[in-house]
Amino acid sequence: MTRIVEIQRIYDPTPPGPTRSRILVDRLWPRGVSREKAAIDFWAKDWAPSDALRIFFHAHPEGFQEFQRQYRAELLTQKGVILEQLEPYLAHPVLLLFASRNTRENNAVVLKDALSDWLGQSGHKTAS
Repeated sequence: MTRIVEIQRIYDPTPPGPTRSRILVDRLWPRGVSREKAAIDFWAKDWAPSDALRIFFHAHPEGFQEFQRQYRAELLTQKGVILEQLEPYLAHPVLLLFASRNTRENNAVVLKDALSDWLGQSGHKTAS
């Protein structure tokens, strides 16, 4: 079972390499991206930050540490469900897709780190 988790903006082309399970991890569908072009395997909108937390971070982008702390707490409340939903996609490396322009401080970064911890991975890898 493959357990490699990477992140990438949904607007960027998928890099060459092995087949990846493409999971969109934003609550809102990304602007200007058709369902066909997205070519996702699963839309994990319930894994995204709550609306209140998303709105907080949008209004306070300098507050990434607080966003990260609160989002990790939210993720822990649904850890079992997330891991159960993720299971079918672990046959391939997992590519978490997000829309944010900020590639270093966003929900996919936090989710990737949480999943890596839960799956026993270390390191932080972003597809490019």
